[in-house]
Amino acid sequence: MNIWMKICIALGLGLKRNGHIFFGLLAGIVVGIFLHAHENPIVTQILVVIGQLFIRLIQMVVIPLVISAIIIGITSIGDNKQLGKYGTKMILYYALITVAAVGIGAFLALTFKPGANAIQYVNISSAVEIQHQVAHAIEAQQGHLTGLFLSFIPKNPLESIAKGEMIPIIVFGLIFALALAKIGEMNRPIVSFFESVFAATMKVTDWIMALAAPGVFALTATAVSSFGMEIFNSISSYLLVLLMGFAIQFFIVYPVFLKIFSRVPVMMLFAAMAESMMVAFGTASSSATLPLTISCCERAGISHKITNFVLPLGATLNMDGTALLQTVAVIFLAQMYGIALTPIIVIQICLLAMVASSTSAGIPGAGLITIALILNGLGLTPEQLVAGFALLYALEKVTDMFRTILNVTSDAIVAAAIADNENEINYDLLNNPQEFKEII
Repeated sequence: MNIWMKICIALGLGLKRNGHIFFGLLAGIVVGIFLHAHENPIVTQILVVIGQLFIRLIQMVVIPLVISAIIIGITSIGDNKQLGKYGTKMILYYALITVAAVGIGAFLALTFKPGANAIQYVNISSAVEIQHQVAHAIEAQQGHLTGLFLSFIPKNPLESIAKGEMIPIIVFGLIFALALAKIGEMNRPIVSFFESVFAATMKVTDWIMALAAPGVFALTATAVSSFGMEIFNSISSYLLVLLMGFAIQFFIVYPVFLKIFSRVPVMMLFAAMAESMMVAFGTASSSATLPLTISCCERAGISHKITNFVLPLGATLNMDGTALLQTVAVIFLAQMYGIALTPIIVIQICLLAMVASSTSAGIPGAGLITIALILNGLGLTPEQLVAGFALLYALEKVTDMFRTILNVTSDAIVAAAIADNENEINYDLLNNPQEFKEII
């Protein structure tokens, strides 16, 4: 199958799965143009309520999703020889790739300033209020660094959960998950509970994503009705910055990483992963693509032992494409609302994006869901930035499909590097692409 046929299939899968979202987007534009020309306060208010409802539903699943994902991801490594032999190297490699992703995202967003053109779409009084709120939060952090550090450790985890304090929740989740990993089989009742929580949360997220079409319709219609079609100039700048970041990560970071840490030829690995990338684009879900990713990696000569250990964890914890998207999105929102981005704030955004991406799970739409975690670190909520989120959601499905390609490919990159380091890769198979059998 030639590359153009694969691209057409990928586009077809993407449109088939997300056709209702694209329809909602287009319908929102049409309705928004009509309302822009013919004001109807009642219809506009209904659309605002629907959009706010969609955002609130997304916020609802953040905490259970984060806690269960952390606990399942860490305890699945276990307290055995694999944890020391493969686990440390896997975490290091995933961290390096994600650091590169957030660094690229921050650099491009700060250089091209996609949110600067969107300032005109924000209510001045709400922008001033948000600027004061962020400034107050940052000032409090700078004046009480010791207190800030201590505030990361929850005195009462349940209180932190009730207040939605994401950083203390994550710290508690990490400590608790490490303890569960150390006690061995005794952890099964608790881990099984959180596996059920994770599965249920994913199901709820599926339901919320089923409402994505009316949510995107309402958010898009509200934005267009307020400001007209010129609002898409800002969206196009945001999209171009994201696609540029994705391209740099894919075509520069991955090859350089493999060159430094292994002998794996990147083009051969990409050729082996073609079907997995195609399905990742179509489904926008690294979890849904996981079985195919494992098959593609094993077809490329990577041992079953490595793929079964590294790839499932990568589908849960390694989301460099998501981290890049979240970094650009939050900086876009900050620029849109006129928030001064000091180096400290940018570093904070990058660190929180790394944590948030690793807890976003491999499901469609999760990248924007966990942006709430990053905003929480700045003393904000998505609900306060609803105008900005309307722009982000207008392109969410398009960016979701591209960032999933990165998430899936980086999992394979790390698996290949570890397999090379541990002599668990068959180069005779990898270097003979004519031996590859198409999986789909």
